[in-house]
Amino acid sequence: MLKFPIKKTVSSSSYAKGYFNKLSEVSKKINYEKIEELANLILNHYLSNKNIFVCGNGGSASISNHFICDHLKGTSLNTNLLPKIISLSSNLEIITAIANDIKYDEIFSFQLSRLARQGDCLITISSSGNSENIINAIKWAKKNKLKTVSLNGFDGGRAKQISDISINVPCNNYGIVEDLHQSIMHILAQSIRMQNLQEKDFLKINF
Repeated sequence: MLKFPIKKTVSSSSYAKGYFNKLSEVSKKINYEKIEELANLILNHYLSNKNIFVCGNGGSASISNHFICDHLKGTSLNTNLLPKIISLSSNLEIITAIANDIKYDEIFSFQLSRLARQGDCLITISSSGNSENIINAIKWAKKNKLKTVSLNGFDGGRAKQISDISINVPCNNYGIVEDLHQSIMHILAQSIRMQNLQEKDFLKINF
């Protein structure tokens, strides 16, 4: 696992240089074949009209919501794709109701129990891969025969061990991990869209 920073810096400019250098280095450690595997899984779910659920905490919740934006709108424009994709991190009212009345560790698994069907897919986003509500969601999904995917950082945590597909960003810096999770999300949305565009439309579109 790569580490950053490894020493104190005296200025924001020197920190920025080190940060971007490390981000580039870490990006080369990601398993691109796993990205291809996930892209194929997502596309198959879109074509078979199955649901994809995405969830995360904190910054990863933001990426989950952005995931929905770029796939629901972006991927479907000028293609024949009709993504059925839902963020379990987006509804503040239901999240706080579950956390207050049941348990915070169940905020995602409870929603899945009401919304998901066999054959759907769950994508979790977690820097540590150890958040209890993420682990509970994966366990529920596996028990109920959903495909499970985890985007993780650090050493991958427990999520890496129990997911069907795991894409790990091997770095101990939350910012770098989240930046690369966001990049993976964009790569998935843009590459799936590109592969399903007509040639005449491809030349006109800004990705």
